[in-house]
Amino acid sequence: MKIYNTLARQKETLTPLTPGELKMYTCGQTTYNDIHMGNARFYVVFDAIRRYLEYKKYDVKYVQNFTDIDDKIIQKANEEGVTSEAIAQRYIDRTLEDLDNLNVKRATVNPRATEEIPEILSMITTLIEKGFAYENNGTVYYEVSKFKNYGKLSHKNVDDLEAGARVEVESGKRNPADFVLWKPAKPDEPKWASPWGDGRPGWHIECSAMIRKYLGDSIDIHGGGGDLVFPHHENEIAQTEAITGKDFARHWMHCGTLTVEHKKMSKSRGNFATLREVAEKYPHDVIRFYFISGHYRMPMEFTDEVLNAAAQGLQRIKNCYKNLLDAIEKSSVSPAHSWDSQAFSHQFETAMDDDFNTADAITAIFELVKYINTGLTDPANHAKQMLSALRDELVKLCDILGIPLAQAPAKAGADDTEIETQIEARQAAKKAKNFAEADRIRDALLAKGIVLEDTRQGVRWHRA
Repeated sequence: MKIYNTLARQKETLTPLTPGELKMYTCGQTTYNDIHMGNARFYVVFDAIRRYLEYKKYDVKYVQNFTDIDDKIIQKANEEGVTSEAIAQRYIDRTLEDLDNLNVKRATVNPRATEEIPEILSMITTLIEKGFAYENNGTVYYEVSKFKNYGKLSHKNVDDLEAGARVEVESGKRNPADFVLWKPAKPDEPKWASPWGDGRPGWHIECSAMIRKYLGDSIDIHGGGGDLVFPHHENEIAQTEAITGKDFARHWMHCGTLTVEHKKMSKSRGNFATLREVAEKYPHDVIRFYFISGHYRMPMEFTDEVLNAAAQGLQRIKNCYKNLLDAIEKSSVSPAHSWDSQAFSHQFETAMDDDFNTADAITAIFELVKYINTGLTDPANHAKQMLSALRDELVKLCDILGIPLAQAPAKAGADDTEIETQIEARQAAKKAKNFAEADRIRDALLAKGIVLEDTRQGVRWHRA
């Protein structure tokens, strides 16, 4: 199995620290708002990766944090007149609900920054003792120049670094690239006692502390969004390796951005849509299918057109599954022509073994669907044992990617009266020869999980 390693800038063979086991960590949500579609893509991507690793019989211990103390959390709490804890808990609950709807498996552990303060303080103390950090008026900074390999992940030269958007420039720093490990509390902010005065942790140190506590000094896979390579992941390496003297993570994986008009979707740009907003229009399984329809390292453009295409592609798979079930119900137990679907599983695994190429893995599923649909046209192929084996094969491959076929996914909940109204509008458009509008209505209903069937007796519809 090959994985693209951001550190090496090339694909490498997956080599676990312990045979048969995998320790994986990904940076989770800062809990001051609902997750947007870009966040949701990241969660789905690493869920698909985890599922495939488990399918390959690895014992995966998966840790994903929540940042539950942050300036934006504090600001929102002040605006609403509630505690930071209340804001964080609200959005942790909502995030977990969103991820459940996307069929994202819960992490082995979801640690929170505020629950790991002892580990954070211990790491900062050690960094000061080893000469990698210093304190100035209650703020503790990491001294980047003391770590000789700083920049190895992002391939930046520390001497050339300039203060950027996420690199604080403060008078107490020895170097503009130095970053905060501990900051003194402002009035009416959450705070914890420390040797340097009451305060709270910086953003970067929390992930290092959580990883060491739950996974150890070295891990197999560290993942996150591509925007975290610098400074966040670079700083994690500097903090942890300065203490342990060991390689922090064997493989670094980063998910490409979701774009709107070819610009990164982000809350700071204001060009984002929350998952909940999009789920009012598209079922969660369609959204998930859309996310895995492209390679995880590549940017993905967010448009209604690509989501509608995802809805149609997923419906094609569901229709095949439904036809299989119908054929099984009517099938005989007599011998029949032998079906051979092993080539499609091999094609699927070959794609996933090559840096988790879910796009090509889905192509393998579509090839299997085509094979099934073609075979079903011949009644001689309708032997219960063979049809059941094909059903199991299709379900297996979809389950690996987190696409449920055997059980009904959560629906968007379109109102029946509204559906009938839209069908009438489509019929009127067809009568007026406005076929573009008729197709638009059909596609909009399909995106909501409503399938139309034109028959001699009129239009029938059902939920996918």
